[in-house]
Amino acid sequence: MTQPDSNGVPRTDWLAKRTLQRGPRYTQILGFLETAIVDGLLQPGERLPAQREVARRLGVDLTTVTRAFTEARQRGLIRTRGARGSFVAASRADLAPMVDLGMNIPPPPLGHDLGAMLREGLHQVLVRHDASVLMTYQHGGGGTAARAAGARWLEPLLGRTDAALTVLAPGAQAALAAAILSASANGDSVLVEPWVYPGLPAAARMLGRVVRAVATDAEGMRPDALEQALRAGARLLYLNPTLQNPTTHTMPAMRRAAIAALLERYDARLIEDDPYARLASHAPAPIARLAPRHTFYVSTLAKCLTPGLRLAFVRLPGATASDPFLAALHALSVMPSPLHGALLTQWIGSGLAEQLASAVREEARQRQRIARLCLSGATSTDQGIHLWHALPAPWTAPALMARARGEGLALMPSQAFQATLDTDDTPAALRLSLGAAADRHQLKTALERLRELMTHAP
Repeated sequence: MTQPDSNGVPRTDWLAKRTLQRGPRYTQILGFLETAIVDGLLQPGERLPAQREVARRLGVDLTTVTRAFTEARQRGLIRTRGARGSFVAASRADLAPMVDLGMNIPPPPLGHDLGAMLREGLHQVLVRHDASVLMTYQHGGGGTAARAAGARWLEPLLGRTDAALTVLAPGAQAALAAAILSASANGDSVLVEPWVYPGLPAAARMLGRVVRAVATDAEGMRPDALEQALRAGARLLYLNPTLQNPTTHTMPAMRRAAIAALLERYDARLIEDDPYARLASHAPAPIARLAPRHTFYVSTLAKCLTPGLRLAFVRLPGATASDPFLAALHALSVMPSPLHGALLTQWIGSGLAEQLASAVREEARQRQRIARLCLSGATSTDQGIHLWHALPAPWTAPALMARARGEGLALMPSQAFQATLDTDDTPAALRLSLGAAADRHQLKTALERLRELMTHAP
């Protein structure tokens, strides 16, 4: 690793080959600094060049660099020592509070102040709406403006989308349960892949449905195995085809087309859960675009914006709005929060939601890069907010979880994602989530600690 020169002159080589692109420049400078610290180009305690020197080398004004350094100080990346200047903050020796590598949430986007966004967004909402209307009961599924915003939000993924078929739900979990309740009866089967988002089988079983795993291959759910289940009478399946949770697998276009054809042939219904589509750069078209009359398309905002909104858009199957779905959604949750719906509508209309999603996507990409540097044996892409990591023998996921908890790390084991509970050959693996760590430095420290744990026998 490079060190400060013997005369104590701050180095600027970490700025070499760095060029500013379009967009907020101070956030890019902050990114340069954080990346240099994470990659070891800047060491703890090392003195940074004067802000004027950084401004000169990058060709920006001093206030831009000052803003970047202020943000870096607030994030704990650097420390200011009066007239002596700014220094890289000392490495944190411990991981307190606990770093959660088990909860899949979007990372805090670099250079975006969610507090300021909320204040400005709510101000605009209150200017445009009567507060008493926002604080009372409303029709389920969202109002006209929210549905129109949802259609606009889904259009890059689904193509032209009818607002009348677009519903606002209080989170993906409520939407999934409503789809199950409206599209099947007590005792019916819900077909899934062997590895599945845990909330789906939990909802299905609570509603009296039977969860059945359908065989997969390297491309996802096998069409021949699916057709066999459909011939046996099943009429509802669930898929998460893009950056699948937990394996990160993305189903290729031809396999999606084969499944769409089976939906139409057997008049079956698909619940397509697509929370990570906006984190993927080149994912194939959703199955809902191929079989729109047979697919409930669920797009949560919790994975690409923030889980605090507790909102999801659903594009309903058929040519008209589904009264059974709306009735089921009302029975489960009455309505989405009108205040949250108005805020989201304002963000989409102003373009702020797309800006935030883009920033989350870039931060996720940077965190995937850190994970690849820290861990071997992980199945991941350069996209998304989680990865799938097989454990070295003789570790089991429960044993590693117990050891990691003592080291300040929360993990999610492979057993949590089993579609059925009648198998004893669950591979030892973890789904590692990269978004909950406060910043890239904390994430790198956590992953290095996990790597160190796995090198020793249980």
